[in-house]
Amino acid sequence: MNLLRGASAFTLICVNTLILCIPLYLMGIVWALSRGRARRAVNGRMDTVIDLWVGVNRGIFRIFRLTRIHVEWQGDEDLDRRRWYVVISNHQSWSDILILQNTLWGRIPPLKFFTKKQLIWIPLLGVAMWLLGFPYVRRANREQIARNPELLALDRAATLEACRRFRDHPNSVLNFLEGTRFTPAKRASQPARFENLLNPKLGGMSYVVAELEDKLHKVVDVTIVYPHGTPSFWGLMEGRCRDVEVLIQCRDLPEDAHQTDSDVVRERLGPWIEALWREKDARLERHDPIAANSTPSSQRLAN
Repeated sequence: MNLLRGASAFTLICVNTLILCIPLYLMGIVWALSRGRARRAVNGRMDTVIDLWVGVNRGIFRIFRLTRIHVEWQGDEDLDRRRWYVVISNHQSWSDILILQNTLWGRIPPLKFFTKKQLIWIPLLGVAMWLLGFPYVRRANREQIARNPELLALDRAATLEACRRFRDHPNSVLNFLEGTRFTPAKRASQPARFENLLNPKLGGMSYVVAELEDKLHKVVDVTIVYPHGTPSFWGLMEGRCRDVEVLIQCRDLPEDAHQTDSDVVRERLGPWIEALWREKDARLERHDPIAANSTPSSQRLAN
């Protein structure tokens, strides 16, 4: 039964992707040929395609009862799809992307996120994300950068180019500050400061904040908890992830981080992010049940 559910849900998501990539690719051609106000208008229409894709996927979640997502919002009173946001989250599974899209849909502009350069070869989605302006980065480690410092400059250039496009119309830029999915082995391989998180990396976020500092409205801080164990993407499709706890805290960016120099931004964000990460780590350690402690603004999705 789980296999049938997973195959059916995955097939419908693939069909949804195939159908919506057709208008997206056509808009991409128009965008490449446009300039100025016309190009900004096309950007907005392309984001509408993302909204439609996520909305259909939400329906698939509901129809197949893939999981129960318990959501608690804090400080979300003035969220507005006509504004710009940075979204930060812990990262444990490929499922995180679908969970984040599911919970944030309709509240803020569609998510754009940093993507490994190799993923451009994913059928349909790779080119779609490129057309939408997702920053493709190489995610080089320290040893690779030491051997070839140019890699860091290339990633910075790709991020800045994406941010210039993000300025054209409201966007939500998602950054998994850990840089990769959390596993105990990855935690053990670094000087660990946290029990349930990898150490945050501020390079990408500092570039985004520096480029969009005059437009950013809020930092949307998300903590994802899988009470019954972190699912694989296929496990989520098969409905083997019974519950997901999602805490969404809308925070103001520190005043002194509103700078146009990314190095200054990184320095000033450091202590603030460190404090958020300690708070997030404690919550993951406690596994506080959101469903039991929900506020009136809580939502329950995909039942």
